[in-house]
Parts: sequence; C-alpha cells; structure tokens
Amino acid sequence: MTFEGKVAMITGAGVGIGRACAIRFGELGAKLVLLDYNAETLAALKEEIKAYHAEDALTFTCDVGDEAAVQAAVSQAIEHFGRIDILVNNAALWRCWSSFIDTPASEWEKFIRVNIMGVVYCTKAVLGGMVERGYGRIVNVGSVAGVYGNANMVHYSATKGALIAMTKALAKEVADKGVTVNCVSPGSVSPSDHMDIHYTEPSELAFMGRTGSDAENADLICFLASDKAGYISAQNIQIDGCRRKQ
Repeated sequence: MTFEGKVAMITGAGVGIGRACAIRFGELGAKLVLLDYNAETLAALKEEIKAYHAEDALTFTCDVGDEAAVQAAVSQAIEHFGRIDILVNNAALWRCWSSFIDTPASEWEKFIRVNIMGVVYCTKAVLGGMVERGYGRIVNVGSVAGVYGNANMVHYSATKGALIAMTKALAKEVADKGVTVNCVSPGSVSPSDHMDIHYTEPSELAFMGRTGSDAENADLICFLASDKAGYISAQNIQIDGCRRKQ
C-alpha cells in the first residue's frame, strides 16, 4: 500500500489517532496537510515527521468549526500542492461526562459546531475538486457512541450518530464520481496524549480486554483511503476490540 503522489489532509492531527494517521500516511509516501487547533502539538508533529518523511508537509493552526479558517487553510494547501486527494475528518470534541439534564444548550452548540459542522466545512472545501478530478477518498472518524448511544454523553453520541448518517448519505451522492466516503468508529482508544502510537492498556469495555492503539485505528483509516478499498463506500466500520455494548 502506497500513497506516493497523493495529498492527504488530516484534521485534529496533533495528538492521538490524528497524529498516528499523519505518521502512517507520511511513512507511506503521502504529502501532508495537517490541521489542529493546538499550535504547540502541531509544531511538535511537524518536527517529528522529519525523521521519515520529506519536509513537504503543511501545517495549519485551525479550528475546524470556523468555516473561514478552514477555507483559508485548504486554499493555501491547494495552491501549494495543486489538490487534496484524501480527507480524514478526525478533529472532534469528546471529553464530556454529564447527564442530559445538566448539559447546557451552549455545550450542545459547541459540540455540533466542531463535530458536525467542522466535518461539513472541511468536506465542502475539498469535495468539489475531488469530483472534478474523478478521484477522492474521505474517511470520517465516528465513535461507537454514535452507534449504541452512551449515557451521560448524549450530545457527543448525537453528533457522532449524525456523522455516521452523513457518511452514508454523501457516499451515495458521489459514488459514481470516483469518490468514496466511509466512517471508522473506534471503541475505547488509548490515551491520546501517549507518544507511543502502539500503546494499549487494559479495558473492561472490550472482550479483547484492552484499548485499541492509535496505530490500529490509523491503519484502518489508511486502508479505507487507499486504492485497495476502491469498492468500499458508505460504510461505518467499528474498530472496538469486540466491544461490550453500554
């Protein structure tokens, strides 16, 4: 599997699954467009990938919930590379634990702005070019919370459920235009701030007894973004270690 000659844009690239995706795509030859709201982690990632990847990687400190900022970043990336072939919509808010009654409307609005509208803005910014060229790969990062629904995470679960539905609907619009759209829904994932992308720890939420590593999630995303997955679209694939439903 190779991404030589391809340009991959990854959101939420500074830590966790996003960082692992940047590493994996870089190792496999892709040119990189990396977005994250945290300038410090993004700068550290750009330095890190110099060890195995050409310095031809663009980084943008960007809140994906800001449409103008997304459009500016994508415009600069296209001016530099000429196109975006692959989009990994990974950026999301997720650290939350509150009952539905205690979750204010403002928190709902924040999660919707980033987890749903951020995906909308990034996808709209690149999809036209993909359709025009007759080639594109979009991989959204959902969650098992969007499948099962997690108590005390209603707003998060709702946004991830919406993302799964969006994946399936959009895929049908562009299936005959050379663009695939899929979703990866992780279960329990290792702590996103752990530097070892292969790190796992015990978890009672999966029958396998452990969390999934960032690398395992990134490998699935890379496969769906590759030409080997050209006949796969509109799918939500759970990567959850045979999860115990909550």
